[in-house]
Amino acid sequence: MVDLSDLKLIRAISNAPSLAAAARFLNVTPPAVSQRLNSLEAQLKLKLVDRSASGIHLTSDGEHLAQRAARLLHDLDQLHDDLATRRGAISGPLHVVAPFGFGRLHIAGILADFAQQNPEISPMLTLSDAPVNMTKTDTWDVLIHVGRITKGDIVQRKIRQNRRLLCASPSYLAEYGIPAKPKDLMDHKCGVITEDHADVSLWQFEKSGQSACSVRVHPSFSSNDGEVIRDWALRGLGIVERSEWSVQRDIKAGNLQQVLPDWDLPDADIVALLNPRALRSAKCEGFVRFLQTRL
Repeated sequence: MVDLSDLKLIRAISNAPSLAAAARFLNVTPPAVSQRLNSLEAQLKLKLVDRSASGIHLTSDGEHLAQRAARLLHDLDQLHDDLATRRGAISGPLHVVAPFGFGRLHIAGILADFAQQNPEISPMLTLSDAPVNMTKTDTWDVLIHVGRITKGDIVQRKIRQNRRLLCASPSYLAEYGIPAKPKDLMDHKCGVITEDHADVSLWQFEKSGQSACSVRVHPSFSSNDGEVIRDWALRGLGIVERSEWSVQRDIKAGNLQQVLPDWDLPDADIVALLNPRALRSAKCEGFVRFLQTRL
């Protein structure tokens, strides 16, 4: 008979590119996942997973079981949340997904504080350079995103406004000069964050009373980690575009200087996405309200 651990196993495998990744999500070893999968296939007398050099793929029987498992686990989670709400408790597993830098510097501590205030929850934080890609899976509860998003089918809650700023170290600006207008950036060393396959070298500007403009910079340095770019800017490598949350302390301390302060870049508000299966979840709603208060 298929039990709860089997349902969680097939769900994890269906959302993972490899058995090793599924093992990490389940917090067990890869051999343990392989052994449990082999035992489940033998018990059901069905082949559930095809293994190849390119990864793992569910068979049609595996897809059927994974879909049923997702529905059953959703119903079970919902029942757990409903019962917890009835007794006025916030409890159960809470899986939060967030960007690397922002998640490490801000979300991790806030989630820990929330867990301390609500000891019946089991927090899990996944950091990613492309958090929105996690919406393709069903293993998350709350997803934190920084920047504009067009996922119209997922409920979003604005956590706080967040401006994007251009900045550089005083030493760089002393050596190379301070840009007076956006087009001057074409003659400067600029750094970009490579993420989400976005066109990161096209910087857009607006200014009251003037037409909006775009500048194609020629990156002198790049990384997929925003905090690496910030650190390189602090070291004097060049001008970078960063979120206010990342550089406001450095600007106040004088370690970075804002560039073109009269021009506005597109905002990158901090938003929380709620998994459709968790819309009425007390733990998710409670965590989002906690975020709004703390941020």
